Amino acid sequence: MKHWIGAFRLRTLPLAVSSILVGSGLAAYYGNVHWSVLVPALITAILLQVLSNLANDLGDHLHGTDNEHRQGPQRSVQSGAISPAAMRRAMVICGLLAFASGIALVVHALGSSLGTLLFIALGLLAIAAAVKYTYGRSPYGYAGLGDISVFLFFGLVGVLGTFYLHTGTFHPMLLFPATSFGLLSAGVLNVNNMRDIRNDKASGKITLAVRLGLDRAKGYHGLLIVGGLLGLIVFTAVEFRAMPQWAFLITTPALAAHLRTVLATHDPAALDPQLKKLALGTFATAVVFSMGLWMV
Repeated sequence: MKHWIGAFRLRTLPLAVSSILVGSGLAAYYGNVHWSVLVPALITAILLQVLSNLANDLGDHLHGTDNEHRQGPQRSVQSGAISPAAMRRAMVICGLLAFASGIALVVHALGSSLGTLLFIALGLLAIAAAVKYTYGRSPYGYAGLGDISVFLFFGLVGVLGTFYLHTGTFHPMLLFPATSFGLLSAGVLNVNNMRDIRNDKASGKITLAVRLGLDRAKGYHGLLIVGGLLGLIVFTAVEFRAMPQWAFLITTPALAAHLRTVLATHDPAALDPQLKKLALGTFATAVVFSMGLWMV
């Protein structure tokens, strides 16, 4: 069982639910949040992240990226603890559970409507994106498109979609926090890709970090972190009602310290601790930002 828990990569789950928390916090801020949406949305997001992790474990093994030169923890299929066939079965089960959870969520929130069909289509795209990142023929993560997918699903789709399921509405200002968490989540992937830049390049996994090179990838990382914080600042300044909305600024020193460390690091392998720090920092920012909205 411990090998399956390792394959689930529990440390990635807080980041996966960040957009759900933010979308729900924004719904509370605008006066229309429902626990019957929040809970199944969290479950669906967790299942999608686990599916992505399982597919990544198998996909990187099949493509030869998970090898003795890879940085970070050893993967379950790579180590032989879980067979490829067993991992495929787990992916099917997890995908079906995610689809069922998503269907229940959308039908409950929207009933029978055109919006329901749209969200079902988005759900199918999310499942496909979770699987095709590194698994199957021509995975998009090997072509440097992972950052775009993370930005869309962990930012725009996650935040705006959750808000719409709660409220049935949309506000243009929501694009700022949705963009912010999309950028911060892309930053987590970028740290991962900078850490693995040497092995990925040698294995033919051409991530955006590989395309940019380490120095420019670090500059790109700075834009992601700074852009993420600026989006939250702009939203809060324009939509200000009470001081608790600025509570998210308490995580800024941790994010700034992370960025300074990344920019000063010359050995990609030394970036491994920063992956966890940014993931938890993004989650903490989501929690505090959402709590500030709930308190208004």
